[in-house]
Amino acid sequence: MLFASPTARAALAALLLFGTCGSATAKVVYGKSVSYFDIEGNTADDLDAALNARGPTTMGASSRHPGATRIRFGGQATYVEKNGRCYIGGARVTVNVEIILPRWRDRSHADKQLSMVWDTLSADMRRHEERHAEIAREHARAMEKAIINLPPAPDCDALQARVDAESARSIEEHDRDQARFDMIEAANFQNRIQRLMSYHKKLKGRKAEQPQ
Repeated sequence: MLFASPTARAALAALLLFGTCGSATAKVVYGKSVSYFDIEGNTADDLDAALNARGPTTMGASSRHPGATRIRFGGQATYVEKNGRCYIGGARVTVNVEIILPRWRDRSHADKQLSMVWDTLSADMRRHEERHAEIAREHARAMEKAIINLPPAPDCDALQARVDAESARSIEEHDRDQARFDMIEAANFQNRIQRLMSYHKKLKGRKAEQPQ
C-alpha cells in the first residue's frame, strides 16, 4: 500500500513595524481535522477495488490511495526597524492538516476474518496518517524558531528575503522527511501488518478463553 501526504505551500506574509526592538515573539498555530470517504464491499477484492476507485489523490498524481494527509503551511512575520537595522519582531507559523481515511459501510455485515483484517489495516492507516500530521507540526515549530533566530539585516527588504528563503528551506526539509517516512513505512508494511494480525488473533483467543 502506498500512502500519501501532499503539501500545499504558502509563503509567510510580512508586516513592518517601526519602534523599539525588544524580544521577538513567536507562535505556532496548529489545526487538524479528519474526514472520511465511504467504501462498500463484502470481500477483500471488493474493498481493494473501492479504495482504488474512491481513495484520495495526491498533488501531481492520478493514482488514488487508501488514505492521505493534506498539509498547508502559512504564517506571518513582523519586522522592527531600529538604528538603521531591521530585526524580526515576531513570527506566527500556521499549519493546517486534514487527515482523510476510508470508512467501510458494510463492516457490521462482514465475516469475522475479513473484519479483523480490515480493523488491523484501518488502525494502521490512522496511525500512519497521524504521524504525517505530527511531522508537519514538528517542522512548523522548527520553522518558527529558525525565523525568530534570523540575524538583523541592513533593511527590511533584505530580512524579508531571508525569511522567504528560510521558509522555503524549511518546507523542503519537511517534504523530504515526509517522503523518508513513507519509504520506511512501505518497506516495513508487510511485516508490520503480519505482526498486528498475529497480535489481534492472540488477543481474541484470550478473550474467548475467559469464563463468561
